[in-house]
Amino acid sequence: MIDIEINGIPIKARHGAMVIEAADEAGIPIPRFCYHKKLSIAANCRMCLVDVEKAAKPLPACSTPATEGMKIHTNSPKAIMAQKGVMEFLLINHPLDCPICDQGGECELQELAMGYGRDVSRYQEKKRVVKDKNLGPLISTDMTRCIHCTRCVRFGQEIAGLMELGATGRGEHMEIGTYIEKAMVSELSGNVIDLCPVGALTSKPFRYTARPWEMASRDAVAPHDCIGSNLHLHVRGNRVMRVVPRENEQINETWISDRDRYSYLGLNEGERLETPLIKRNGAWHETDWRTALDVAVQGLKKIDPAQLGALISPHATLEELYLFARALRGIGCTNIDHRLRQSDFSAQNSAPLYPGLGQSLEDLERLDAALLIGSNVRKEQPIAAHRLRKAALNGARILFINPVDYDFHFDVAEKIIAAPAAMLHALAGVAKALAQSGARAEGLDTLLRDVKPTEAQRAIAKHLQDAGNATVLLGSIAALHPQYAVLETLARAIARMSGAKFGYLPEAADSAGAWLAGALPHRAAAGQALAQAGLDAVAMFEQGLKGYVLLGVEPELDCAQPAAATQALRNAEFVVALAAFKNVAMFEYADVLLPIAAFAETSGTFVNAEGRWQSFAGAVTPRGEARPAWKVLRVLGNLFNIPGFDYISSEQVRDELRALVDKAAPISASETAVTALPPPEQAGTLTRVAHVPPYAGDALVRRATALQQTPDADEAAVYMNETTAAQLRLTTGSFAVARQGKQQAALPVCVDARVPDGCVLIPAGLPETASLGAPFGPISVARA
Repeated sequence: MIDIEINGIPIKARHGAMVIEAADEAGIPIPRFCYHKKLSIAANCRMCLVDVEKAAKPLPACSTPATEGMKIHTNSPKAIMAQKGVMEFLLINHPLDCPICDQGGECELQELAMGYGRDVSRYQEKKRVVKDKNLGPLISTDMTRCIHCTRCVRFGQEIAGLMELGATGRGEHMEIGTYIEKAMVSELSGNVIDLCPVGALTSKPFRYTARPWEMASRDAVAPHDCIGSNLHLHVRGNRVMRVVPRENEQINETWISDRDRYSYLGLNEGERLETPLIKRNGAWHETDWRTALDVAVQGLKKIDPAQLGALISPHATLEELYLFARALRGIGCTNIDHRLRQSDFSAQNSAPLYPGLGQSLEDLERLDAALLIGSNVRKEQPIAAHRLRKAALNGARILFINPVDYDFHFDVAEKIIAAPAAMLHALAGVAKALAQSGARAEGLDTLLRDVKPTEAQRAIAKHLQDAGNATVLLGSIAALHPQYAVLETLARAIARMSGAKFGYLPEAADSAGAWLAGALPHRAAAGQALAQAGLDAVAMFEQGLKGYVLLGVEPELDCAQPAAATQALRNAEFVVALAAFKNVAMFEYADVLLPIAAFAETSGTFVNAEGRWQSFAGAVTPRGEARPAWKVLRVLGNLFNIPGFDYISSEQVRDELRALVDKAAPISASETAVTALPPPEQAGTLTRVAHVPPYAGDALVRRATALQQTPDADEAAVYMNETTAAQLRLTTGSFAVARQGKQQAALPVCVDARVPDGCVLIPAGLPETASLGAPFGPISVARA
């Protein structure tokens, strides 16, 4: 630390810190536009000029290092004159459109102009006009307002990892844009709106809808991926108007993904279920809550509990998951699950207490090596990908074993792109390479006896073994794998053999919380093992039960085998669905529809991948007659006469579960015995691989219209590489019929070099592919 003086106040400053950093830490304001604590220093706006004793002229605080004994004045006549001069130049060309600018009321330029600007300009020349750029459906531009701070340019280079925006021209002819007009494709692109100190970049969906002083701010937690990014919801009346990041250095820093920023649109634009509905003689009728609940209870009482299946979304709150499991077990049902997209459950008894990251999110940026298996982390967990990118920039080796060659915004040291069965062989090769280098392959000797590692597998093993701080992470695509148990066992063994941490990147906001809450067929709350396990999510539909209870689930889009799930529901005698949104399919299979609150309309808790519990309150009241799901479940518990359902707040539910978890004995994960690998895919056969597009993962984001207009809203198609397409005599734009067993779908063809030989990529979670079977498995494709 060094001693400096700012405005006569002696302070301690970090060695190497810039003057503006030292002033910020001491709470001394210095005006700025181009400086941002998360971006590199540009020093091009000059608004932060300060008076430094013994310096001939004012110096920019953002690029002047603090030195021992330095005396700085931020409000001396010399500094104020310099700052006012800079402001005068900035306002020469700035348009006088504050009354219609979306940034009005929270504009950095507007605020600083009040203190440093003149009431009358000395310049009479015409102001320049810059043509607006079309950056896509999320970001609106008014480039005449741009002051060339280059925050958005630096964000793309340094944080998003994509050089999407840049500057062309010089002087007053300089313009910020994409050079060739195109939409921004970064999954973090909306952050440039928060960075822009003027109204040049604003939210396109929010444009001209509200003013900052009209809205109240409510804290929330992102309801989509497993990161748990912190949010501010800006509310006017009873409507969420926009979402912005809430700073939390331990989780999302100052950033949020576009999915978290714009999914609120689904609250207002989607088809909401607002009134309880019951089906009588094949026709739907609106009714009151008491009648609907009585019909639901009486219908469920007629079903043998062993013939009842209960499925809940992993995006539900911790309180909803806990009460859902409690209520269903209270009536004797053990068929409870939240793992809707998982196909293989054979290793569930050896699973840990919850699928956690195994480290903090901050630890990800300090890694020396990371092996990700079955993960498109950039699109699935953008904030985790940002942390990994920082690690890669610091020299970490990021490694992948994936069924598709996804694009990443950091250098990938080594990757293996393989068909599903070949992924298992690749992991076995990495394990064998570790064993050959001296690591103990406990329990895998028989499996690895005849395995011969390739150069790529040896390289991955060496990177992990040489790293001082490494991790092995199972992604959400891995959970779709038909041999997930083998995949998990091999991944865990590789971590053990290389000395790396092991963890998961689960798909949903409360995937970890669902395990803690006991929304499982084999464990109750806090990991308590059940004497007799119920049916898993796949078995519930395969066995065709007589009744089902769904909470926040759209089976035709959310389940591993959507066609089988939909058919089982249609054949059931009685189906109760608790839902925030309605669709055509649920009117066909359900008998009672109970409207529940969506995100932002209920209080609750999410447990992120770190195991961090984050609670939040409702920001707005539910639409129509909808009620928070935890309240609906509490009433159902009372109607079923289940003891202990007398909760008066969601906090009471949370605290009850927290006490159970705190008292529970720790559960250590174990590796299941694997003695043989499945045979690799035969030449000449086709295998389907799948992922869920980032904007198709849950009911809310599927209804966010602006996100559905972006490039990341994957169009349903059959993706295959050029070799496979030539063998099938297909070309981009032609139509093909994809068949899985008795299920089929007609889809356009897209030639995509990312897909390995012998595979076709058909995304899951889309209406166009809902008529197909499992996400991984044999498939036939022929010209339509």
